[in-house]
Amino acid sequence: MKNHQRKPPKAYKDAEFLNSPDARIVRMISEFLEPRRRFRFANVKDTIVMFGSARIQPRSTTLINLRKVEATVHASRRPTKHLLTAMRHAQLQVELSRYYEEAVELSRLLTNWSRKFRSPRRFVICSGGGPGIMEAANKGAALAKGESIGLNISLPFEQFANGYVSKGLNFEFHYFFMRKFWFVYLAKALVVFPGGFGTMDEMMEVLTLVQTQKLKKPIAVVLYGPDYWKKVIDFDELVNHGMVSREDLQLFSFKDTPEEAYRFLRDFLTKTYLKNNGNGQTMES
Repeated sequence: MKNHQRKPPKAYKDAEFLNSPDARIVRMISEFLEPRRRFRFANVKDTIVMFGSARIQPRSTTLINLRKVEATVHASRRPTKHLLTAMRHAQLQVELSRYYEEAVELSRLLTNWSRKFRSPRRFVICSGGGPGIMEAANKGAALAKGESIGLNISLPFEQFANGYVSKGLNFEFHYFFMRKFWFVYLAKALVVFPGGFGTMDEMMEVLTLVQTQKLKKPIAVVLYGPDYWKKVIDFDELVNHGMVSREDLQLFSFKDTPEEAYRFLRDFLTKTYLKNNGNGQTMES
């Protein structure tokens, strides 16, 4: 009597193969198709993306930390250079915490406005899904009882999914370029809060796509916090050195309060992507 050999697994069910270098293209395609499927089922048509540092914390958190550092400094008869540096850093974190609070408020205002567009869902807040400004964006949407998206990325540090992302709209990416694709593909507006290398990378990539007309759709780009951005990037010097044209500086706008940014984005999105039905109400374009 012949022994029946055990059937080998089908290739698309073989975990060892799927996690091998040979299946890299399969994993890349999966990070395109799986989010597309979920966005379709969730009836999400477009987004407002909010970028910013993972390191900016809520004001309450920064104040607690500052008090702890101050207590340590005051208890020391001769504070070390390390302690004094720590106190200056804690004080700076308190100052920067305004951006966390203002990101929450801007997201809340935008979500309150966008919730009236229910089918399909329009202008849904989208963040990187992690802590800091990303958390603030998702938190503001939750406070407005709206949905929000989190496009998380697997990193060895900093990045973890915050608890404010809506159920079913929390994504985990391995490939940065696929995550960036989904940031841009659905976006009708981008708000860039203060941040570091990652924030600048994402911001510059979007500006390059707009500048080179690879991005065909109109998109509003807001650099939130001109005091920060004009200090860390000298845009005028880029023009003076001939690296960009003066017209390129019109690709983005500076805003410094939630209300100012909200009015700008609401008016842009209404004018560009919504039309009036004659009864004073806006309809989808």
